[in-house]
Amino acid sequence: MSIGTTSRRSVIAGAAATAAWGALPYRKASAQAANTIKIGVLNDGSGMYRDISGPTAAACARQAVADFGARGFNVEVLVADHQNKPDVGSNIARQWIDRDGVDVLLDVTTSSVALAVNDICREKNKVHLNSSAATSDLTGRACTPNTIHWTYDTWMLAKSTGGAMVRAGGDTWFFITADYAFGHALERDTGGFVRAAGGRVLGQVRTPFPGTTDFSSFLVQAQASRAKVIGLANAGSDTTNCIKQAAEFGLTRRGIKIASLLMFLNDVHALGLQTAQGLVCTETFYWDLNDRTRRFTDRVRAAMAPNMPCMTHAGCYAGVLHYLKAVQDMGVTAAKASGVAAVERMKAMPTDDDCFGAGTIRADGRKIHPSYLFEVKTPAESRGPWDYYKLLQTTPADEAFRPVSEGGCSLIRS
Repeated sequence: MSIGTTSRRSVIAGAAATAAWGALPYRKASAQAANTIKIGVLNDGSGMYRDISGPTAAACARQAVADFGARGFNVEVLVADHQNKPDVGSNIARQWIDRDGVDVLLDVTTSSVALAVNDICREKNKVHLNSSAATSDLTGRACTPNTIHWTYDTWMLAKSTGGAMVRAGGDTWFFITADYAFGHALERDTGGFVRAAGGRVLGQVRTPFPGTTDFSSFLVQAQASRAKVIGLANAGSDTTNCIKQAAEFGLTRRGIKIASLLMFLNDVHALGLQTAQGLVCTETFYWDLNDRTRRFTDRVRAAMAPNMPCMTHAGCYAGVLHYLKAVQDMGVTAAKASGVAAVERMKAMPTDDDCFGAGTIRADGRKIHPSYLFEVKTPAESRGPWDYYKLLQTTPADEAFRPVSEGGCSLIRS
């Protein structure tokens, strides 16, 4: 047959071949999808919490996948920015699950978004591995069999940082509180510890979230209360702006203590040691804490530069790594079929990773590990970039988080 001519037989044969080859990618794609775990990193990729979640959290999730290695199934990591808006986060979560077949929702910064996504994961029977949202309600009144709260929560922060301030003589408080679920929970939990220790809460002011940058009027109200401690029940740029403006007003020079109830290493970096020195904060991970945390940081650092990992990023790494171990143990098909079953398997297995060491997951979904109270170094004490913390005290794992009997989780039978 010469070039440019075609016989009827060749057309039929070609059509049959095309049909056969056309079917192969579909079968291959279906088989691949059935053998692929999809993890959706849902957080603040562009706003006030970007440095403590954002791209660095995604880098840590990918590092966990790389460290887990090839174990007979594929893992895909998707990333989206929920803009700290519950409606945006909910829409993304539903689309990921219904359209893209996502099996796990990871990180989910901002408590209001996390609580909304929490309900969706329960409805759809998917896994919610939360690292960045702080509200202790995720293992309390809003607990579900689909959720593990990995890194920290408002009760832990209140006990560690708030408790330390009360013991140091800060027995009267005024709260500057971000007006959404996280701020309310942190104020509630810290206020409980202050009152239990014999202290008093003299007042509070709720600041609009997000979008507040000028905290001067709120700081004036706090000063007028004559409280010894101003408790910052906020996070991210809200916290750094409050601290900077309090320093400009000279509040600390007048003897008022600033309690940064949730402050991250990245916030200290943004403030600079000259401004942040002497502040105390609680984290459950610090890159320079021990040999294992340093090894983890060395592996992931290039992928997150110029940022550095804080506890929320570490929680994304550790949560993904433990989830993948559970998938290997139970099988991909079973893990994809039921988020509840996957979470139950994770709870049944002891945890161990370079960020948090050995640990456990309780029946209410609370991941258990120690917490650490740090003081920010002076510029003279720091040995170089990101060398910001000195350890003041360690709260053991069995004391760091709210007792399971006190949370009101419906999964706990009395």
